[in-house]
Formats: sequence, C-alpha cells, structure tokens
Amino acid sequence: MDPSERPMRIGVYICHCGLNIAATLDVEELRRFAETLPNVVVARDIQFTCSDAGQNTIKSDIAEFKLDAVVVAACSPRLHEPTFRRTITEAGLNQYMLEMANIREQCSWVHMDSPALATQKAKDLIAMAVAKASLLHPLETESVPVSRDVLVIGGGVAGISAALDLANAGLRVYLVERRPTIGGYMALLTDVFPTNDCSICVLAPKMAEVYANPMIKLMTYSEILAIEGTVGHFRVTGVTKPRYVDPTLCKGCINECSSVCPVEVPNDYDFNLGKRKAIYMAIPQSVPLVACIDTNACIGCGLCAEACPADAVKYDQQSEEFKLDVGAIIVATGWQPFDASRKEEYGFGRYRDVVTTLQIERMLNAAGPTRGDIVRPSTGEIARSVAFIQCVGSRDQTVGNPYCSRICCMASLKNAQLIKERYPDADVAIHYIDIRAGGEGYEEFYLRAQRLGINFIRGRVSSVEEGDDGLYVHYEDTLLGKTLMKRYDLVVLSIGLEANRDAEVVGNLLGLSRRPDRFFEIAHPKMRPVEAHIDGVFIAGCASGPKEIQVSIAQGSAAASKAMQLLFKGEIELDPTVAFVDRDKCIGCRLCVDTCPSRAISVKDTAFVDEARCKGCGTCAAACPVDAIEMRLFSDEQILAQIRAATAVKGEYPFIVGFLCNWCSYAGADLAGTSRIQYPTNIRIIRVMCAGRVDPSFVLEALRRGADGVLIAGCRIGECHYVSGNLHALQRAEVLRGLLKEIGIDPRRLKVAWCAASEGDILARKIEEFVDELRDLGPVGTELAAALPSGKV
Repeated sequence: MDPSERPMRIGVYICHCGLNIAATLDVEELRRFAETLPNVVVARDIQFTCSDAGQNTIKSDIAEFKLDAVVVAACSPRLHEPTFRRTITEAGLNQYMLEMANIREQCSWVHMDSPALATQKAKDLIAMAVAKASLLHPLETESVPVSRDVLVIGGGVAGISAALDLANAGLRVYLVERRPTIGGYMALLTDVFPTNDCSICVLAPKMAEVYANPMIKLMTYSEILAIEGTVGHFRVTGVTKPRYVDPTLCKGCINECSSVCPVEVPNDYDFNLGKRKAIYMAIPQSVPLVACIDTNACIGCGLCAEACPADAVKYDQQSEEFKLDVGAIIVATGWQPFDASRKEEYGFGRYRDVVTTLQIERMLNAAGPTRGDIVRPSTGEIARSVAFIQCVGSRDQTVGNPYCSRICCMASLKNAQLIKERYPDADVAIHYIDIRAGGEGYEEFYLRAQRLGINFIRGRVSSVEEGDDGLYVHYEDTLLGKTLMKRYDLVVLSIGLEANRDAEVVGNLLGLSRRPDRFFEIAHPKMRPVEAHIDGVFIAGCASGPKEIQVSIAQGSAAASKAMQLLFKGEIELDPTVAFVDRDKCIGCRLCVDTCPSRAISVKDTAFVDEARCKGCGTCAAACPVDAIEMRLFSDEQILAQIRAATAVKGEYPFIVGFLCNWCSYAGADLAGTSRIQYPTNIRIIRVMCAGRVDPSFVLEALRRGADGVLIAGCRIGECHYVSGNLHALQRAEVLRGLLKEIGIDPRRLKVAWCAASEGDILARKIEEFVDELRDLGPVGTELAAALPSGKV
C-alpha cells in the first residue's frame, strides 16, 4: 500500500517528569487511554522523555513501528518542542510531524488538588494532540539566496556605527543621508556628558572613516522614494538631489566661493542664531567636504562660479535616481527637536533671549555663531545670569508628549557646568521637576554640578516675561513652598526629543508601526530591541525613542550584528508554517490584505502571500470569508479536530474551550503552572499563534458540540506580537457576540481576555471568573430551552 494512503501511524509518549507530572496524574491510566485512540500504534510512559534514554526510545519506535507522527505528552511545547523535533528528525521523520500535549504546566502543576479531574483533562489534551497529529503533513524548509548588501538610512551616530560595523565585517553598505553631511545632531554639540569630551573630536574620525571605507557607498543629500520586495531582496529606489557643486572637483575651500556670495540667510545648522551664505558648507567638519547651494536663497548672480578655483560650481546639475538591491535595511532616522514656540508661556520666538538647548550648544561650540561665548542675542553682551527650564515638550500631556526624553537633565547639567567653568561668577539655575541621572557616572556628574555652585530649584516654571532689563521667570519652589519671580539675562528651554517627521515616508514605505508617542515600534522592547516587525528591517538609535549617544551607538552595532546574522550565509530559510492561498477558492475580496499586519499579501485577481514576509499569525485565514487561506501548521481542519476531540467527552461542567495565543496568554498559562497557581480544571486550551487566528467557526463549533463557554486570550492591547492581531480578534468577538445573541445563545459565553506572558495570575483569575459566570448561566442551551414555551429545546 502506498504509505500516503494507509492510516497515519502515531506513537504517544507520556512523560512522568519525575513526580512533576506523575505525582498528580495517573500516568499508567493515560498510557492505557492513549492506546485506544485512533491511529495510535504505540503508547509508552517514560520517566524523563527529554532525557537521552527517552529520546532514544522514541527513535527506536519510529523505526520499529514505522511511525508517521509522534505525540509527546509532557511539558510545554514552548520549552521542549525544538528538542523533540530534533529527535524525530534524527530518526528520519519530518520535524513538523510532532505534536505536544502540555500536561505539566497546564495540567499537573495547576490542578494539584484535583488529581482525578486533572487526569481526565490530561486525557482530553492527549486526545486533542492525537487528533491534530493525525492531520499533520510534512513541511519542507526552503532556502533562498539573498543580497548581502545593506542599506542604512540615516547618517547620525547610530547609522555611522551600523555602517562601519557592517563594512568592517565585509558587507557592502549603502549609507543614505538626506542632509548634505553625515554626523546628525551629535556633530553640532559642544561637549558630551558625562565625560565632557569634545563631541566632534570623537565623532569626526568616525565620519571620515565612513567616507574612506571602500565597502561603504555614502549617499548624502539623498532620499528614499520607494521600497519594494522583502527580506533578502529589498528593491530600493532613491534620488540624490543636486548640490550644484561637482563633488569630484570641490576642494572644500568654502571661503573662496561663499565670501563673494551676496546673500545671507539664517543658518539652520546654528538653529538660526547665525547666518550663512547661499553657497555653504554645513559644518567645518562636513563629510563629504563639499559645498552646497541653497536654491531657495540663491539669486543666480554667478559670483561663486567665478570665484571657485576648481570650477566646481555646476548650475546645470540634475537630480540622479539610484536603485539598490539590499538584503536588509537599518532605519536610523533619528529625532527632531520639540518646537519650543508651542509652549507660548515661555516666550520662545517672541523674546530673543529665550533660547533652546540646541542653540546654547551652538553658542558653547567654538565653531558656533558666537565662537563659544554665551551672549544675550538681543544685545550681544555676555549673559551673567542663566536659567535652564527643564521638561519643555517632555513629560507634558498638554503637548501630547507624556514621555521623558531621557537626555535633557544631563544635557542641562553639562551646559550649566560649561557656563560656570567659563564664567565662574555667573548665576546659573536649573528649574526642574526632578533630576533624572540614571546612567554610569551620571550621579557623580550631578554632584559635580552642585559643587560648582549651580542653583537647583525644584518646581515648575509658570511663565517667562520680558522686562526692560531682562527676562523674568515666574516659578514655584516646592522646597520653600513659595511662588517666586527672578530676573535672568538668558533663559534656556530644555526641549525634548520628538519622532522625526521626515522619517514618515520611510516608515510608510516599509510598513513600520508607530507607538503612541509616534516613534517607530520595535518587535519587543526587551528581547528584540533593534528588530522591526518586518523581517530584515532593523531600527537603531532615536528612531525608536529618545536615547543617549552611547545607547544609540550600541544600538547601531546591535542592528549591524542582526543584519550580519541574517545575511552572512548568503541565503535564508523560509519558515514553512505560514499562510498559503487556495486560488480556486479566492474571490479577491482583499480582506486579507487589510488585516495582514506584515503587509505580506497582495491581490491580483486572487490573493498572493509573500512567504518571506508572512509571520504566520493566521489573522488573514480567520478573516477570509471563503476559507481560501490556510495555515500549514494551524489549519482550520487541525484546530477543528482538536475542538471535536476536546468535546468528545464532556467530563466537566462548565466546560470551556480556550484559544490562547502562543506569545503571551499561552506563555502566561505556562507561568501559572511554573508558579503553581491553581485554577479550575474546566478549560481545554488550544494553542494558536495569535488571537487573530481564531476563526468564528471555531467558536461556533465548540458551542455546537457542547462547550459551555469559549475563551479567547491574547497579548495585551497594544502589545500584540503581530501588532494588530488581538485588535482583529476583539473586533470579530464583538461581531460574534451579536450573532450569538441573534441565534439565542447568551453572548457572555464568549469571553475575551488579554494578559502578558508575565501575568499567569491574571489568566488564572480570568479562568476562575469565567467558570463562575458560566455556572450562573447554566449549561449551554439553557437559554434556548427557556425561550421555548414548552421549556424544551
């Protein structure tokens, strides 16, 4: 007989796990029960299934009994699924012909006081696993070649760090920066805390190294226009804007051309404190050291062209489009400063002597507009009294920025110290809510500022007014319990960091998610701090939130390391457990396109899933109205088989079928077990990759077969592993509740719960509450019987 036509041959292995399982469950009874299940040809109980002896037993049985699939009833699949996949692979089986029944974390450890009911639940879990295993199919992992080139977007310190690490490892890098020079905001700072190093002194060598590295193609004054493709092969289109100066001819002697230019405009690199000419060099240390003509300011007099000794000025220069094929993309698009004029009470933009942190940085910089002097812009005189106002645009709900910008306290401490060092007699005060000095050497830096005589005033500043002789700051001093007013020569607003609006185009092209604070969202704030939700895309530096320079550098290196891991082999393996489309069924409705959080689906007559981009959440499969999309390891057929096996013997009342997402709620259930948190035995849990995978038909089938309630549990709202799967689940649940009400089923029989992986106690409590609620409702169908005049269904 053709092996594909004969019945599936399944081996079941029940682990004692010492006494972790066997102390509560009757393992011998479970083994005898397993032998009676369809397609099971061998069932054994093993002391420690994960041990070498246990694995060898499975391997021997695969050969002796010609097994097609294996069920291991033991601990959580989140713990040992890779172990047993490796075991059966070594015995010649496809690794995906394995199913696990979680009878430890989600049975023996959480029902220690109810061994009989726990054993019955374990039987159900084993039956459910066998039912799914009977429908498993071998899956093959496909490898595809990838481009080993990397695109780094953003030439700040994070992008520079990433580019250098990649290039030094032998990967070709395209570093695209939209401004005429790389270096970002760090290139404009004076010193950097807490060591007070000269900022450009430590950064400039790195900028030069980028320019000189043969593995890095630096593309300044350039922007990304389009990004297509997926991990391994992103097809990127961009444009390099004309500088109207030939970079191959320009020698960087900016004075020759700029000195004859008759036009002066505010210098945006000095944050409008100083002036520059229409032909200019961004900063003296610009990389590349090439002039640029500001076409908005240029009057076309031609004097710069006449003055240029290298004949580098080219008024007919055109934009140049470029196309790249890269395997990975690092987004290091940085931040933008808060617009201080939005805090009208502080007078920025109305009073010339109210400046921002970045403007004081430029004043302190020897290459800045005042050559290092701290002056009153209104008079040009040295400022003898300076007030810093903290948290301007940060920790402020009124401007939509409730977050802390992390660097402002330390930046003000640093600048205040520099002012006191240059002008020991100056009166310098910092008005703060609280000082946040939580890094290495930061507290010592704070204490040094106190020793220098800087005055720290705790309390909010209500307003700044301009008088005839200076600025008057109205503030509270919470330590004195008074509201006061004081005159200063200069007021420095310590402005916060905001998400860079110029990065929105790149974010939209890549499909990056944003957090409520508008910064790009990373895959996981702790475990995947530089990975985006899109495979092959990494985020470094302040693109994902405010950070200090050293953290941005570390993130640039981390992103580079991730890109190296991805591309070094020259090929990547595609996960076969993703969605696929039955084109004969597909009607091209595009619902799947709208629901896919990975933007992996496109429709041209029928839907197409980009398997390299698909994350396997299954949200699309649940949304498809004609069941044209299936998941290879969590198919409708397999999940329905688990539901039917669970409800074959309704051994408890109330009886609950639970669908738990793999990443948070299922992990939370595991944690409840690890923590020995006890909850009722009434629930039978089915693992799905995402709550968004739960098809309404699953819920209806469970209720139709006698389940008294159905629980859908996923990640907390806003924390979905797949960005929006739980939101789709919630939306479907609301619609489904309406349907249940229409057909006479109490909608309270469908419960939705959200919890983190660390909230096993919350999940356990939700289950207890649901059991109580269902007891109050009575068995499923009670409401139907009550609705009939005869009281019978």
